[in-house]
Amino acid sequence: MRSAASLVPESPLGAVGGKPTLGATELAKDLLARRAKQRRKMLGMVGTSYVVDALVLLVYAYAGVTAFTTGLAYLTCGLLSVAFFLALSEAKINDRFKEHHLVVQQTSVGLAIMLLFLYIAPEVGCVFLCSIFLVFTFAALRSTARQTMIGWTVATVGLAALFLLTDEPIAMPHGTPLERFATMLVFVLVLGRGMVVGLYSSSLHDSLYKRGLELKEAYKRIEELAELDELTGLLNRRSIMQALDEEMVRARRSNAPLTVALIDLDWFKRINDQYGHPTGDEVLRTFAITMFANIRSIDKFGRYGGEEFLLVLPETGNDTAKRTLDRLRAIIADLDWSAISPGMMVTISAGIATLRPEDAPDSLLARADSALYKAKDLGRNRVIVS
Repeated sequence: MRSAASLVPESPLGAVGGKPTLGATELAKDLLARRAKQRRKMLGMVGTSYVVDALVLLVYAYAGVTAFTTGLAYLTCGLLSVAFFLALSEAKINDRFKEHHLVVQQTSVGLAIMLLFLYIAPEVGCVFLCSIFLVFTFAALRSTARQTMIGWTVATVGLAALFLLTDEPIAMPHGTPLERFATMLVFVLVLGRGMVVGLYSSSLHDSLYKRGLELKEAYKRIEELAELDELTGLLNRRSIMQALDEEMVRARRSNAPLTVALIDLDWFKRINDQYGHPTGDEVLRTFAITMFANIRSIDKFGRYGGEEFLLVLPETGNDTAKRTLDRLRAIIADLDWSAISPGMMVTISAGIATLRPEDAPDSLLARADSALYKAKDLGRNRVIVS
């Protein structure tokens, strides 16, 4: 005889794919930690960009185009703005807002710094003009259409004021070899940072795509859990009744026979009382696995309630269904149930009913239920046809 214990699934209940699931609190903490990490990375890139621009300004200062204080003042303003937003992030103030990156606020501060230094140091204006493009390129990674329009409008007003309301020449120094070298650095480094932003955007896209796949898999698992009985892994009552409705429609459309069997574990209450409910649960799981392993792929099998199960047999008439259920009954009786608990024996009774033209699901199941009770009255461990 086969060992019943060997058929019990090894994966613990309450796990998805053999892995323990996270609670809601852990998931929320993980999300907040991931957001904070993203913000640190973005602010690090912004800070690096200010440092790069300041170094170029120092080269211009060495060439005599602007004062050394220009680069130092620009770097100070930029790093102070980064430090301010980093402090907000680390204090978790950002998490109070739906748009936790504070894109509009950071873009506004960055734009204000660029416009201010365009006015203060127009002799190296090309540095700040290029940086304005970088500010908006970076902001575009997280901006909505509305935020983009607000930023564009503010930038347009600021640039219009500088170009139209002042007569300061906004220059691109190129008079000496060193000036030309510094100007070349401006464009080369802007292109390089633009490429970094592009790579970052690509990594975000890949991350979102991967997370989307994970969400789809999670939703799929949730749908499966909604259709399955938690204890046995079989279709639950709602799902097996839906399967019965579909098979009845298919049978009438194709004029094929359809038979159902209501199956009950004999004296199951005694098993629970004598051996305990954990053992009873193990019996139910073992029975479910054994039955599922010995029916056809087109058959539908689910837990109808308690220790009662419903087997739907498409393209099967009374005689074939009777032979099938007798075979399954013998398999269950032949299992070595003592492997679960010494001295244990488990048998089943079944009532069979074949679909009639006038049958609704309730009337079909009522005939199967009547046959099941007759099987119990006759001593159990048998199959009765309605």
